[in-house]
Amino acid sequence: MVFQFTPLRIPDVVSIRTTRYEDSRGFFSETYRQSAFEAELGIVLVQDNLARSGPRVLRGLHFQRSPKAQGKLIHVVRGEIYDVAVDLRANSATHGQWVAQTLSADSGEILWIPPGFAHGYMVTSSDGADVAYKVTEEYDPAFDAGIRWDDPTLEIQWPEGPPVLSERDRGLPALADLGPTP
Repeated sequence: MVFQFTPLRIPDVVSIRTTRYEDSRGFFSETYRQSAFEAELGIVLVQDNLARSGPRVLRGLHFQRSPKAQGKLIHVVRGEIYDVAVDLRANSATHGQWVAQTLSADSGEILWIPPGFAHGYMVTSSDGADVAYKVTEEYDPAFDAGIRWDDPTLEIQWPEGPPVLSERDRGLPALADLGPTP
């Protein structure tokens, strides 16, 4: 089996292990196969993104509102991150709860975050990280939104130490001030 799908504490967020074929040259692994992901998760991915971040950079918590809500397939190609998903789905039993997973290039683990979740990550490797992610909807700035990374009602347990934030991320609203979510 090339992919092993394991639901996390919030079951719609799924950790994905892929088979690595290693030899003296390095390794090879598949990170996405449309038929497998459609069959297991019912998703079709339409856009690829790549972000390079320095040490302690925190990006998020970002999402797109409906009807352009994005599901994200997260894969670290260099370094390590602490990846967080916050359930914003109004009728969900886990609304307002979060789940986190450490992802690294060494482990090759992939994370599926469905539409209706805010997403963010903090780089935990000392030389930074490159994060590749595929999404289910194209980016549309008209639907772009986010919530504060340090919202006290969420109590997200980020790695210790001060994060490096963008001006945009510093100014995001708290979940309670967001209004209707995706």
